[in-house]
Amino acid sequence: QVTLVESGGGSVQAGGSLRLSCVHSGYNFGTNAIGWYRQAPGKERELVAGMSTGGSTTYAESVQGRFRLSRDYGKRTLYLEMGSLQPEDTAMYYCVRYDAMVITRQPANWGQGTQVTVFS
Repeated sequence: QVTLVESGGGSVQAGGSLRLSCVHSGYNFGTNAIGWYRQAPGKERELVAGMSTGGSTTYAESVQGRFRLSRDYGKRTLYLEMGSLQPEDTAMYYCVRYDAMVITRQPANWGQGTQVTVFS
């Protein structure tokens, strides 16, 4: 059973930083594309950042240059380092896994989410 467990959310002042972590279990980590989505109140979920099995990354235009993905195979963990946070980054952040080696239209698995709140 695939399980994704996020941590690292919290409240931070605008301009600050946070690092989200997601521990993957129940499958061979590294054989599927993975990433992060977010959903702000009243808005649809959106892809924030994704990584293919080959390490290629894609970022939403709104976070380009401020957020960075990385992964640790030994810890089976995907990280999202978020810098220069703004109030519009406030959302529930979800870790995802795809049933493919590259980012596709819909993730196959979702974590329970971790809340990020940025105050001005």
